[in-house]
Amino acid sequence: MKSKELSVDLRDRIVSRHRSGKGYRKISAALKVPMSTVASIIRKWKKFGTTRSLPRVGRPARLSDRGRRALVREVTRNPMVTLTELQRCSMKSREPSRRTTISAALHKSGLFGREARRKPLLSKKHMTARLKDSQTMRNKILWSDETKLELFGLSAKRHVWRKPGTAHHLANTIPTVKHGGGRIMLWGCFSAGGTGRLVRIEGKMNAAMYRDLLDENMLQSALDLRLLNTE
Repeated sequence: MKSKELSVDLRDRIVSRHRSGKGYRKISAALKVPMSTVASIIRKWKKFGTTRSLPRVGRPARLSDRGRRALVREVTRNPMVTLTELQRCSMKSREPSRRTTISAALHKSGLFGREARRKPLLSKKHMTARLKDSQTMRNKILWSDETKLELFGLSAKRHVWRKPGTAHHLANTIPTVKHGGGRIMLWGCFSAGGTGRLVRIEGKMNAAMYRDLLDENMLQSALDLRLLNTE
């Protein structure tokens, strides 16, 4: 529980005794005020020249630092804990809080609610076996992909960090030309041993064209990179 604030008269008496040469311990015993409080009041008086309460910036926090640390510990221990469960935890710690208050406290600590990513369920044994397999198999794998290259400009959207009113500044724009800037489609492959063939794709790619492209280039690239045993 938060202690009651000392009156202005009592704070002035503390400062008056300090100015007359009395030590913190004697002031604390005479006025029955904790020595830490005496030191805090005198320190504030030296810094600001007053014992009055200074105006606070913004609305006072409803949740104490201790309560916020407890929430952070709970979320760190169990990242999938819900706001409802955190509310119950705040009631147990005698700091009942609303869901919005709990969210704001966690945001202040850099914790935000995001959708959990899905991933295959793998045990430590599976992970170890997978790493060993990948080290021995990667030299036998041929990766292939196709890509589109813009000869001028960019067709994809880009984001920039800019100030208001600077949307048309040269550094914040993407140059364009009429009728597009032209583009080419390429197919290529590579392995741990190097790069394979690089082929330009003419026209629009379809399933039949893609099968022909693989038949003509994939096997030959594997032979060139010595991924296949011809003996």
